[in-house]
Amino acid sequence: MKMRAFLVQTLGFVLLSLLTACSTLVRMPEEKAVPSHEEALKSWARVLNQFVNEKGEVNFKGLLEKRGDLDKYVGYVAQVDPNQNKKVFPDDSALLAHHINAYNALSMYNILDSELPESLSGLRKVKFFYFKKFLIGTKEMSLYTYENEVIRKMGEEKVHFALNCMSKGCPRLPKKPFSAKNLSKELEDQARFFFSEERNVQVDEKEKKVLLSEILDFFPEDFLKKEKTLIGYANRYRAKGKTLPDSYKVDFIPYDWRVNHWLLH
Repeated sequence: MKMRAFLVQTLGFVLLSLLTACSTLVRMPEEKAVPSHEEALKSWARVLNQFVNEKGEVNFKGLLEKRGDLDKYVGYVAQVDPNQNKKVFPDDSALLAHHINAYNALSMYNILDSELPESLSGLRKVKFFYFKKFLIGTKEMSLYTYENEVIRKMGEEKVHFALNCMSKGCPRLPKKPFSAKNLSKELEDQARFFFSEERNVQVDEKEKKVLLSEILDFFPEDFLKKEKTLIGYANRYRAKGKTLPDSYKVDFIPYDWRVNHWLLH
């Protein structure tokens, strides 16, 4: 058993070393003058309003042809460290809203940089989340690191219904930015919508089983801090009359890693 544990640890170290060696820093937009927070957020708002439909799908081809606003916002994210600007980011709500918007914008930017892939499965997923690093608040990090070492550590589990990696398995991408002022309600609304969608919650009466989005299997520890079971957590946000049976077993709906393209004809 000791030898087996040693081999597992060694393999983990080798893989980590390979990930580090293979990582690349994505070229970020260079803004001659850093825009104000308000100006940058307006740019992001225009991107969402123009290139995202009501289903949360993204017109990446159109965005690729007219990417100025996205580049402006991502350039702002790269150069501004919110932890060093208490005037603009005075509290956790302001910080978290910024991080959610930044993560979503960087994911969108990453799709463009990856030449509009059809899917993020297999090795492409590893490259998308681990190998590729971005300048975020003047620090180099991958999307994986940003989510797990920065965003999740803020302790708000409902971010999992707001963060969007641009795949079809993600929560619906809103057509407007998240805001510091209304973040609590916005995250609540995101959670309620998430658990109202059949693609995220299904009940198999015959097998006495509840099937939940695999997002809940990716981060169970975050949700189980609030409820004893994942079904209990889901029921927090289910509509009246739609409560899931606590006695049922839980299984997970396979995550859909296809890119969430809005196909215009």
